[in-house]
Amino acid sequence: MFIQIHADNQVESDNERDGRLEDQIRQRLARFEGRITDVEVHVSDLNGSKGGNADLRCTIEARVNGIPPVAAIDEGTNVDRAVIGAAKKVVRALDHQLGKLRDGR
Repeated sequence: MFIQIHADNQVESDNERDGRLEDQIRQRLARFEGRITDVEVHVSDLNGSKGGNADLRCTIEARVNGIPPVAAIDEGTNVDRAVIGAAKKVVRALDHQLGKLRDGR
């Protein structure tokens, strides 16, 4: 599973943080490891320099063999919370989509 992390120019990005986020995403999506080809993560700051609560947004799109891509969005007070929240939503969406495939057969 290939994971690509993008951040807008309002969100500080460094290799250490990206590695930590990638590990968190891999943990949550581990049981789908054989089905997911790649994961694209976008992190953005909704309010820019104005600040505010829950102003960081994470969008995660997982591309899975055999079904259309699955995407989820979550917001949080920091990058980690937004990414973890979006990853949890992707897991639920994958459970739902793959369950429909399994039930349909």
